[in-house]
Amino acid sequence: MAVRCRFSFVVSPIFFLLLSCCLLAAVKEEEFTEELLLRTLRDQKVLAHFHFTSRVPLAEDYGHHYRLFPKAIYQLVQKFRVREMELSFTQGRWNYERWGGYDYMSASNAKPPGVELWAVLDAPADEIDTTWRNLTHALSGLFCASINFLESTTSYAFPNWSFKPDRTHNLRYGALPREAVCTENLTPWLKLLPCRDKAGIAEIMDRQSLYKGFYHSQRLYISSSEFDLGAKKGESGTFLEQTLTLVLQPSMPSAHFSEKIMQPSWSIGSLFGKQITGRCVLAKSSNVFFELEGDLVKKLESVAADIQISSHDGTLSEQSWRNPVFELSSMPDGILRGFGISKRGVASKLHSVVYKFSVKNSTLSVPLNVGMTWKQPIIWSSCQAPFHASRFLMGSGNARGSLAISLESTLSTKKHLTSSCSAILESNQHDNMVELMIFQIVPWYVKVYFHTLQVYIDGHLMPVSDIVKRISVSPSVDRVTPGLMEILLVLPHNSKSAALILDFEKGFLHIDEYPPDANQGFDLPSALISFPGFKTSTIYHEQKLSAESPLLHKLQEVTCSQLYTEVLLVPLATPDFSMPYNVITLTCTMLALYFGSLLNVLRRRVGEEKRYLKSKAALKGGLLIQMLSKLSTKVRGRSQGAASSPSWMRQTLFRVILVAIFAVALHYFLNN
Repeated sequence: MAVRCRFSFVVSPIFFLLLSCCLLAAVKEEEFTEELLLRTLRDQKVLAHFHFTSRVPLAEDYGHHYRLFPKAIYQLVQKFRVREMELSFTQGRWNYERWGGYDYMSASNAKPPGVELWAVLDAPADEIDTTWRNLTHALSGLFCASINFLESTTSYAFPNWSFKPDRTHNLRYGALPREAVCTENLTPWLKLLPCRDKAGIAEIMDRQSLYKGFYHSQRLYISSSEFDLGAKKGESGTFLEQTLTLVLQPSMPSAHFSEKIMQPSWSIGSLFGKQITGRCVLAKSSNVFFELEGDLVKKLESVAADIQISSHDGTLSEQSWRNPVFELSSMPDGILRGFGISKRGVASKLHSVVYKFSVKNSTLSVPLNVGMTWKQPIIWSSCQAPFHASRFLMGSGNARGSLAISLESTLSTKKHLTSSCSAILESNQHDNMVELMIFQIVPWYVKVYFHTLQVYIDGHLMPVSDIVKRISVSPSVDRVTPGLMEILLVLPHNSKSAALILDFEKGFLHIDEYPPDANQGFDLPSALISFPGFKTSTIYHEQKLSAESPLLHKLQEVTCSQLYTEVLLVPLATPDFSMPYNVITLTCTMLALYFGSLLNVLRRRVGEEKRYLKSKAALKGGLLIQMLSKLSTKVRGRSQGAASSPSWMRQTLFRVILVAIFAVALHYFLNN
């Protein structure tokens, strides 16, 4: 009996150990990936896009102890019940005409200048605003920024259907156009990475190289299914995506070839001053991608007939990275072909070619330094959105004005389109009409009259009911809420240009509501223009290579084409800030004169001054003269002193009366 009990005692721990191992194997582990996408641009610049992802399973499956996922982000999600959130810090403006306007990069990573924050919160309706305020304070402390300025109801809005149409429930949006971006915001962002900037791809992020570029945007995206009641175990959790998008100018000079200018050669070492010496040991995958746009590939094939980038049999030439036009610094580990997807889900012409370089083989002695050397000049164009948008102010004076949004079509002229982009855009058309949505937030001190909306098509005034398919406006309330405008327009496909004009009145602010640089003007946040009928996506035939990369998976997602307009500077009527200073200075001067004279009269002693002057004169005459003066003073006696006393009292009384009359007159003058 004792032997049987001892045997059960030995077997039970082994059984429980095997059971726990099976349960842990069924639950997905944490994942972290790091990737870098490089793309040469047609205006002699280079695009560098850093992409980091972190994923953790549900807390009820995995627990609350994390090895890779940042604890600060998970606490943020749990405390404020964040379903989805995006925060971006941007310096500069994305050039849609030169850097592209119809791809994943321009649709998801081209952000407005300053700070942009939107969040979907899983909280009761009466607690949404309080949760939003607490969230802004937490993010402000986490990223060392002025995000807490978005806590006021005058700084954020409640989009209905134009901004993120599939996420309108409990959505809040706010923007700070004037927020400066510096290393104080980048350092906390890097601390969220498991290896920070000490190893892996993030090691090449030299501060001086990052902030000298033409465009800099760091982005943080969070998605969580912790609060979904129908979430399946093992298939969801919390997802964190960190991206850093840069547009840099290569330091190598451009060479002139006949009448054309050759693209400058570049490498990772020349752009960032460092090379990749290894991967982050905690990363599941670590890759560097170099992308060629579709029009560039077409031009390369037309320049050199032996460059077979896209062959008819569905394979890629292994020597395409070394050809008479350009040459990469090293042989890639893989080549992928990307095809644009039409509205019907059919792959169109070649959209891009991507070269893959693995970081796992790089070491300190053999670093990875992906670069490109041009041998011949070549000119190509980038894929553009259906319309180019610009925004400006009309009118003069500090009382009224007009806000105008101008749209220039790229579909009718096709001067900005390549053959592949033209095929994709034409396949996305519907009934020869183009739909576009405009999302605009206006501060309360810019009082927009929405009933003055005018729409011009090709310079002709059109009825609003014929062009505006749907509209939702929320007028601003002074010092309470900003104005919100959401418009869905339907424009003819063959229209060359369109313009929207709205009149507004400038409000008056209290003197303590002006910023220190009030004469510079007030910023109007960027407007978001999206095209619901024009989706951008890329599909890769090499599914095995693309499935291993979260970045390539993002490129294959269907994204709505969108763009941001400029930030406008609105001048408002400012008071004369020097007037209070002048009043304070004059008042203080008069008070100083009054009290100085009064104290001088009350504290002054005439007899002591006379004795002091006599003693000083006696010292100059010698000892004999001093003795004679003392003897004469004793002989004169007190008669002279008694005679001089009434005259001194009369002088003192006269001065006091004079100062009192002056004080009464000054008091009467200041009160009237």
